[in-house]
Amino acid sequence: MAPATIGNSEFDRDTALSPRERGGYDVHLATGWTVFGTVNGGYLLALLGRALGDSLPHPDPFTVTAHYLSASRPGPAVIRTAPVRTGRSLSRGQASLFQTAADGTETERIRVLAAYGELDGLTDDVRTTAEPPYLPPYDRCRGLRHLDRAAVPVPEIVDRLDYRLDPATAGWLAGRPSGRGEIRAWYALADGRDADPLSLLMAVDSLPPTAFELGLTGTVPTVELTAHIRRRPAPGLLRIVKSSRNLAGGYMEEDAEVWDSRDRLVAQSRQLARPQT
Repeated sequence: MAPATIGNSEFDRDTALSPRERGGYDVHLATGWTVFGTVNGGYLLALLGRALGDSLPHPDPFTVTAHYLSASRPGPAVIRTAPVRTGRSLSRGQASLFQTAADGTETERIRVLAAYGELDGLTDDVRTTAEPPYLPPYDRCRGLRHLDRAAVPVPEIVDRLDYRLDPATAGWLAGRPSGRGEIRAWYALADGRDADPLSLLMAVDSLPPTAFELGLTGTVPTVELTAHIRRRPAPGLLRIVKSSRNLAGGYMEEDAEVWDSRDRLVAQSRQLARPQT
C-alpha cells in the first residue's frame, strides 16, 4: 500500500472540522477511534488541537492540558474555542467539546487550555539527559492487529494504528505482566500517514495503558493529561515509551516520551488516570 499523504488519511478525515459560528466547529467522533465503545482520549486531544490550531494565530501546539469531564461516544459533537491571550511567540486559547443527548441536554466532555507557537522557529540548541528507548527490531515486536479476537478482546482503535510492542513489556498479553509499569513500542498510523505535531497529541495517549503491565485489567480512563510537543517529527516510525512509578489511592500517573526516526525527543506527556477493575 502506498503511504498516505497528510490531508487524505483516515486521521485527517476523522479529525475534519466544519466551521459554524466564530470559534465553533461541528465534528463527528468516528467509531474507529474508540476503546470498547468509548472515544479514545488521544484522538479527542487531536480533534481539539486541530480546532485550536485553526482558530489561533500560531499554528503548532506547544503545550496542551486537557481535563476529561465525561466519557465521549461516537457521533456528532461541537467544539467551541476562545482565545485567552496572544503574544508575538505564543498564542493561548481554550476549547471544549460538547455532545447533545436525545432530550436536548448538552454535556461538556473535555476542556482544554493550550499554548501554540511555531515549531519551525525554534532554535537547534538541545541539552538533555534523555535517551531514546531500546527496542528490538520492528519485526520482532508484538502487534495487536492480527490477534485472535475471539480469544483476546481488541479495542476498535487498534485497526487505525500500527504499533508493535516490545515483548519485554507485553507479558500482560499472555497473563504474565512484568510488574514494572512500562510499555515500549514502535508506532505509526496504519494508513502510512507520517506523524506531525497534531498526530503526536494522539500518540501520547493511544498505546495500551501501563496498568496492564502492573497486573491490572479493565479500562483506565484519563482524568487529566498534559502534552508537550517539542519538535516537528521526521518521517518514519516513532518509538514510544510509557511508564508509571506510582499507583496510590486508586489513581496512577503515566508518563510518555515519543522519539522520532532521527532519535529526537519530539513529544512528552504526563497524565493522571483511574484504573477501573
